[in-house]
Amino acid sequence: MATVTLKGNKIQTSGNLPNIGSKAPDFKLTATDLSTKNLNDFAGSKVVLNVFPSIDTGTCAQSVREFNREASELENTKVLCISHDLPFAHARFCGAEGLDNVISLSDYKDGSFGKAYGLNFINGPLEALHSRCVIVLDENGTVLYTEQVGEIVDEPNYKAALEALYS
Repeated sequence: MATVTLKGNKIQTSGNLPNIGSKAPDFKLTATDLSTKNLNDFAGSKVVLNVFPSIDTGTCAQSVREFNREASELENTKVLCISHDLPFAHARFCGAEGLDNVISLSDYKDGSFGKAYGLNFINGPLEALHSRCVIVLDENGTVLYTEQVGEIVDEPNYKAALEALYS
């Protein structure tokens, strides 16, 4: 279990992020068209998992905007923006913002993504939501980079995540 903070108050997660060099756990997430997506759907592409508590908060929304901007210049890379928000909330936000370079996915059905990746909050005011994380995978689903943001209100290190794609 990892410990992060929300405005200085400690919150624990359900586990630890996958190890660098390990195979990423498979997942079943819901897209904005209500289809089910799993890791194999992105095989052959590099993948950036941008995970956050809720699309309706400032920092989470900014991470989606920033990765959308960066994704427009990435070759053979898919950016997946993942939270417990309903697919409709993801669609509303990305539609209103004109964001079309990221893929929005929801873990609302059973939370299995958060459990498999060890990033669900298990206590505190955000209990059951996902902690803010970035996980970068190669074309074969091997973990190249992970970051669990220590203070939930802070943005992830975009530069380090993107550099991991090309290291």
